[in-house]
Amino acid sequence: MPGKDMPEKGLTEKDRVLSANLEFYRAFTTRDTGAMDRLWARALPVSCVHPGWMALRDREAVMRSWRDILANPEAPRIMCHDEDAVLYGDIAVVTCEEALDDNTLVATNVFAREDGSWRLVHHQAGPLLMRAGHGGTGANRLN
Repeated sequence: MPGKDMPEKGLTEKDRVLSANLEFYRAFTTRDTGAMDRLWARALPVSCVHPGWMALRDREAVMRSWRDILANPEAPRIMCHDEDAVLYGDIAVVTCEEALDDNTLVATNVFAREDGSWRLVHHQAGPLLMRAGHGGTGANRLN
């Protein structure tokens, strides 16, 4: 699903996935529960792991968690950056960093094509403990 600022014409599938990812963070930032609900898959199984939480493994639990988070006035403001998407047919994996007021999380958002749109099927975020160069050299390992 293209973002409000991106026209449909000329977008690659990777652009469409990144646009859906942007909409996820826009819904989070604006506390838009309706938009958040529309971004998550309805027919496909979904799961979510919020930092420090147990895994949520069904749509009802996932959406209840988002309603609670978005309704909380103390919920952090969040910005997504350094996002990248890799597509595997009708599945796409977006990795990115989430900047909060006082720390950074690293996140994985998994999208699947459902009814012609890219919908979230999994979100997981956790603390970024160490920053190192990109390129998959293993420099982020803590061992």
